[in-house]
Amino acid sequence: MKTPYFTVKDIIQITGVTKRALHYYDKTDLLKPSKVEDNGYRYYDQEALGNLQMILLFKEMNFSLKDIAAMMQLSKDVQKVILREHRSTLVQREQKLETIIHQLDEYVDGTDISHLNLFDDSSILSIQEQYESEARFVYGDTDKYQEFEANVSKLSAEEQEKAYQQFSVNIEQVFRELSKHQDRSPASREVQALVRKWKSCLEQFMVCDDEILRCIAETYTTDRRYAGYFDQFGDEDFLRFVYEAIMIFVWDEEQ
Repeated sequence: MKTPYFTVKDIIQITGVTKRALHYYDKTDLLKPSKVEDNGYRYYDQEALGNLQMILLFKEMNFSLKDIAAMMQLSKDVQKVILREHRSTLVQREQKLETIIHQLDEYVDGTDISHLNLFDDSSILSIQEQYESEARFVYGDTDKYQEFEANVSKLSAEEQEKAYQQFSVNIEQVFRELSKHQDRSPASREVQALVRKWKSCLEQFMVCDDEILRCIAETYTTDRRYAGYFDQFGDEDFLRFVYEAIMIFVWDEEQ
């Protein structure tokens, strides 16, 4: 029986691969045509088709073209050993993707980014740890921040986690109460009482002077990450309302 040959068009119809991909595989010696006529037409035999199908399978499994080229030089038995190991990697990736999807759903449903566990089992620091590192850069040379770090260092890891969680709950409660008073003046007695409560939450860790309070208020308005955080409490004007209320509080404190 005569060996059947497939044209490039035939290969495209059989596998769905693009003409551009076939030319690239030829150029990089990953998959050469079985024969090339004088007119430049490329033809592939059944063995080449089988090899192409293996290449597409490995590509779908997220192997790089470089790794695929190396895999194609190995025996079927050795390939299967590598694929079994690769399966474990894919399972871990699947579990990671499930976590990411769950965290994405929580974020879309309104959970603040600081409460997400995006970087568990990763070399990337958690959002909470990133905030702490950022704070060291911004406030690290102030006496008040050094006081804060000294106080926190006295707590065990479990106590720190519990304190941060309680702090987050208390702060959110204050902002929710503030959102109920957004129709009032930022200078009103009720609003200013809530700002004082907000300051008390901060002072669980450090004494907040006017400079620190002013810096925090400025950060709320200049750091775009806080926009999403404050959206859960009020409308688009709520953040400006909080900023003005804090600045009025600071101004009154200075008088």
